[in-house]
Amino acid sequence: MQAKHSNPPDGGYGWVVVVSAFMVMGLTAAVLKTFGLFFVEIQQHFDELASTTSWITSVTIAIFHLGAPAASSLCVRYTHRAVVITGGLLAFSGMALGFLGLSMVWMYATTGFLQGLGIAFSWTPAVSIVSHYFSKKRALANAIASAGECAFAFTFGPLFQWLISQYGWKGALLIIGGIQLNICVCGVLMRPLASSCLLEASHSETETPPGNGATRMDKEEKSPITQKTFNWMLVRRPEFILYAIFGILAAMSFFVPPLFLVLLSYSLGIDESWTASLLSILAMVDFAGRLLCGWYANLHITKTVHLLTMTITLISTSLMLLPLANNYLSLAIFTGFYGFFFGTTVAVHITVLADVVGMPDFDSALGLFMLIRSTGGFMGPPLAGLIVDVAGDYRAGFYMAGATLVLSAGFLVTLDQFQQRKEKGSQTNTKQEKSTLPYPSLHLMKLQ
Repeated sequence: MQAKHSNPPDGGYGWVVVVSAFMVMGLTAAVLKTFGLFFVEIQQHFDELASTTSWITSVTIAIFHLGAPAASSLCVRYTHRAVVITGGLLAFSGMALGFLGLSMVWMYATTGFLQGLGIAFSWTPAVSIVSHYFSKKRALANAIASAGECAFAFTFGPLFQWLISQYGWKGALLIIGGIQLNICVCGVLMRPLASSCLLEASHSETETPPGNGATRMDKEEKSPITQKTFNWMLVRRPEFILYAIFGILAAMSFFVPPLFLVLLSYSLGIDESWTASLLSILAMVDFAGRLLCGWYANLHITKTVHLLTMTITLISTSLMLLPLANNYLSLAIFTGFYGFFFGTTVAVHITVLADVVGMPDFDSALGLFMLIRSTGGFMGPPLAGLIVDVAGDYRAGFYMAGATLVLSAGFLVTLDQFQQRKEKGSQTNTKQEKSTLPYPSLHLMKLQ
C-alpha cells in the first residue's frame, strides 16, 4: 500500500489542514492563556490560597509539555487525525468533570491533568501535520496556523468573562468544554498524507527491488511519513542539541514579560484600564508579526535560521529598552515592539526545527523539543522573580529576559556554523567520489 502523495502537496487540501490547525491552536493554547479569568472565582469557591489555586494552571502547563513526546509517538504509530480527536475528547472531559468542582485536588486532576493532556494531544499533532503537508510554503502555513492562538485569545477574554457572569464559573467550564469538542471536528479534517496502515507501507518499501536506482534515503526525503518508531536518538545529534538549548533559554525569557508587564505599569502609576489595553496591544501585534514573518519567510529571501536569529536579537533589544519607559505611551510602544517580534519568532521557530532534523524525524523532534524546552519555562519565572526581589525593581526581570535571549541567539549562530561546515564536508566528499574513476588508465590520464 502506497502513500496518497509522494511529495508534500504545498497547497490544495493542505490549506484545509492549516485552517483546522488554526482552530486547534485557538481551542487549546488560547484557552490556556485566558484561563486566568477563572482564578479568583475558583479561589473564592474553595477558600484556598492563591499559591494553591495557581497549581491548576501549573499542572496544565506541565502536562502539556510532558505529554508532547507521548503525542508525537502516537502520531508516528497511528495517525495525526486519531491523536487530535483523542486530544479533543480529553480536553472536553477535563472541563466537563471540572464542572462538578468537588475539591481542589479534583480540579488538579480534571482542569489540570486531563485538560493539559488534551492540549498536548491536540496541539502537537496539529503543528506536526501542517509541516508534513507543506515544504516550500511551510513557513507561511505554520505562521497562519499559529496565529489562531492570538485570534482566539483576543476573543475568548470577553467571552469567558460573560460566561462566568451569566452561568457561574462551573457552567462556564462546561460550555467551554463543549466548545473544545470542535477539536474533534478539526481532527477529522486532518486527512493523513500516508496510508493509515504503516506496517503495510513499510512492508511495501522492503519489497522494493534493490536495482531500481532509488536509495532508502531518497524515499525518506520524498515520503512525508517514513519513521515508524519514536526516535529518541535525536538527543545524540549535535544540531538538535544546539537547537534544544536555544529553546530552553528562549523559554526562560518568553514567560517573563507577560508576568511583570502589568506590575511594571502599576509601579509607573498607570491606570488599570490603560494597563489592560497593553495586553490587547500585545495580542494584536503578535498576530500581525506571525502573519508578516510567515509571508516573508515564504519568499525564501533569507535562510530561516538567519531570520530566527534576527528576530531573537530584536526581541532582546526591545526587552532591554522596555524598562526605560516612564509613561503609558512609551510603555505601549516598547510593548508593541516586543509583541511583534515575539510573533515573528513563534511563526518561524517550528520551521527551523523541521529544517534542522528533516521531515522523517520531525514528529519525534517536536515532542522531544517541547519536553526539553519546558525546563526553561519552569525555571524562567522563578529566576526572574528572585532577581526582582534582590534588585527591588521590576525592570530587573526584563533585563534578565533580554540577556538570556542574547545568549540563546549565540547558540543559533553556532548551529548555523555547524550546519555550514557539515554541508561543505558533504560537498567535498561528493566531489572526491566523482573524481575517482573506475579505470586506472583513465585516472592516469586525468592526473596528466
